[in-house]
Order: sequence, then C-alpha cells, then structure tokens
Amino acid sequence: MSYIQELHERASREGWALGHFNVSSAEQIRSVVQAALNVKCPVLVGTSEGERKYLGLRQAVALVRSFREETGLPIFLNADHSKSVEAAKAATDAGYDSIHIDLSHLSYEENVKGTKEVVQYVRVRNLEAHVEAEIGLLKGESKIQREVIEVRPEDMTTSAQAADFVKKTGINRLAPAVGNIHGLAENEKIIYPDLIRKIRGMIPQHVGITLHGGSGISDALITAAIKEGVNNIHINTEIRVAAADAIRSSLAEHPEETTPYKLLEPMIRAVQLKVEEKLKLFGAVNKI
Repeated sequence: MSYIQELHERASREGWALGHFNVSSAEQIRSVVQAALNVKCPVLVGTSEGERKYLGLRQAVALVRSFREETGLPIFLNADHSKSVEAAKAATDAGYDSIHIDLSHLSYEENVKGTKEVVQYVRVRNLEAHVEAEIGLLKGESKIQREVIEVRPEDMTTSAQAADFVKKTGINRLAPAVGNIHGLAENEKIIYPDLIRKIRGMIPQHVGITLHGGSGISDALITAAIKEGVNNIHINTEIRVAAADAIRSSLAEHPEETTPYKLLEPMIRAVQLKVEEKLKLFGAVNKI
C-alpha cells in the first residue's frame, strides 16, 4: 500500500480529513509547508491546469519534492482538475503524486472510459500515485462570484452512480457533487451530509471521498461532512482571497518598497494562517 493511500485510509478510520490547498507560486507552497510543520500534519498541495502551467509541471514537482526531503513531512502534489486524459498523463509523466482526472463535463460513459484509461496509465508508470475522479456537476469557479449559484437535485451524484463509477474505473478517491460549488457565491453554500453518508455506504472503504469547493462552507457542515465519510477537503478560493488581500495591503503600506520578497512576506504569512485554520478544522493536527 502506498503512503498516500495509507494516510487516506487512516483519516477515514480516525475521523479526520487531509487538507488539500491549491497554490500558484513557490511562496504559497512555502506557506502550506510551514502551516503543516506548525500543526504537524500531512498535506496535499494542488495545482489546477492553469496553476501548473504558470508554475511549470516539473518545477512544481521539484519544489514539493525538495520541501518533502528538507522537512520530512508527508507532502503530496496533486494535479487538480485535469480536464483531459492528455493533461492527466502529462502530470503523471512529470512525477505528480496524485492525479485528479475531471471529465465530469463529458457524458457519464465518456467519463468512465477516460478515467479508466488514466487509472491504467498511472498504474503502469507509478504504483505509488493516487487517482481521483469526479462525477456530478460542480458549478462555479475558484473566485468571488457576484451571483447566486443554484444547485439542482439532478446536478448531484447518486449513491448508485458512485458505486458503479468506482467499480468500473478503479479510482482511489471519488469527488462527488453533494451540493458543493467552486468559489464563493452570493448565496450560502450548502452541502448534504446525508448524501455523503449514502455514497460512503455504497463504495469500498478503501476508496476515499473528496470534497471540492470547501471554501466558504460553514465549519458545522465541514465537520458533518467528515463525520459522514469525507477524508479529503479542497480549499482554493479562501487561499486566493487571503493572498490577494495581503498583497494589496503590503503595497499600500509600503509604496516605496521595491524588494519583491519583502512585499510578499505578508502574503506568505496570511496564506499560512488560513491553511493552519483549515487544518485544525479538519481535525488533522498532530497526525505525523
């Protein structure tokens, strides 16, 4: 069993969740690592297709690997929301520890076919790597959205569909639609723990459940989601907001400063504090 699989199964048994935090710069990776060091826990660092295009596939791998070697922390790099089989394969070849293949925008049959292809590709090249896939419709984007985003019943994943998808694809983690949306919207974010419980009861215990769109969900609902079976939670927009606010404040407070690392230091600290806050909420403290 791979270490990343071992940690996911342990989180499920013990009732906590691994934190997954998206980054788009070396500074943000440093923030996540420092937070994990402070609260003594494993962590996943995620890069979407846009984020890894900016950072560089192999550069992101090298950065995370160097922090893992330096700190001894169980830090894993996830290729978040790979929207094509080709993008997932490229991340696998670059050395990512985890691959999120997201073909939820395609038909169910195409999603199954493409996801299975990625699982088989990853298994051949890296037995230690984890594969996550997504079914259902998760609306929104990882940003502040000045609109109400409605989630319809037909957008959500059924427990029967989850069981069928896991059986046909052989994935390690399932990212279902349980009322969650990406980003922050004008309306209150609602998820349905009872649906998570039904999905958990229909899929094998060794298969994890990932909650995407964790930003802006109330602490009570996050806690309930973990209780019902979620063992991996993604946070992106709250990280971006903390980073952007800190950068704006830094520039305003120090208009004559020209040294980038001095201007960015408040951003590193702000992201670190946000990550620590979430890791404590997820119950992930002192898990190493």
